[in-house]
Amino acid sequence: MQIAFHIGAHCTDEDRLLKSILKNAQILSQQGIAVPGPGKYRSLIREAIQGLAGNDLHPDTRDILLDTITDTEDLRRLVLSNENFLCVPQRIYEHGVFYPQAETKTRGLHRLFPDDEISLFLAIRNPAGFLQDTLRRIEQTSIDANLGLLEPEDIRWSDVIRRIKQAAPDTPLTVWCNEDSPLIWDQLIRRLSGIDAQSPIVGATDLLAAVLDPEGLSILSDSLAKAPFDSDTDRHDMIAAIWAEHARPDAVEQDLDLPELDAATVDHLTTLYERDLDVIDAMPGVDLVLPFR
Repeated sequence: MQIAFHIGAHCTDEDRLLKSILKNAQILSQQGIAVPGPGKYRSLIREAIQGLAGNDLHPDTRDILLDTITDTEDLRRLVLSNENFLCVPQRIYEHGVFYPQAETKTRGLHRLFPDDEISLFLAIRNPAGFLQDTLRRIEQTSIDANLGLLEPEDIRWSDVIRRIKQAAPDTPLTVWCNEDSPLIWDQLIRRLSGIDAQSPIVGATDLLAAVLDPEGLSILSDSLAKAPFDSDTDRHDMIAAIWAEHARPDAVEQDLDLPELDAATVDHLTTLYERDLDVIDAMPGVDLVLPFR
């Protein structure tokens, strides 16, 4: 059986990808794909992995978990999502390591489902905004006080991804930039859900609907109603053009107002982020989903 697990990161899509996929639950079920409600498995899987520490796996653990998570028969693929899978927000920068539990949690998941085909999905974002939003999530405002031995320049997604791949070298890992999500939302729905390529999907423009002005939404609807695009690149070009003219500033521009995130620091972190994407793109077993290609 396939298990597709969207593992975050924090402060990216805020469960919106899962909600878009759930809009397609009926057709997915017909194709042997289950998308259970997160309340059925998030704490269950976390506690099961924690229970593995120093203990042997009970031979019935997998089947017990699956019986609790879903009652779908003839199950081909199970779709899970939990931004707290790698850790809770309070532990993101613990011990001077960015997501220090990445390896432990990845190995634990594979111990729970040793014979299943696991694939992982991870959204990343510019460390500048990520730092601010993750600190605010835990009601903190000082970067220095919360990063410990880390410096903002040490926040490299490639390091987290490298450690995940070291823990599970044969597990496919799909990565994308949260900043690109509105352009590639339909691809993300299809990739994570595993829906048949010929099946129509609902929710492909959910993110765009939240950020475009009424005129932009009208233009988008008219453009999508025309003949199919020759390629994803053509579709991305169309969306980007509408985005440039009709995205609402209040919906797409983030105010970085922590004192430690001055303009020079943000520019520096952005440059490092862009370089890090090149590193990630070259990693074996990692599929970096980018628009316009």
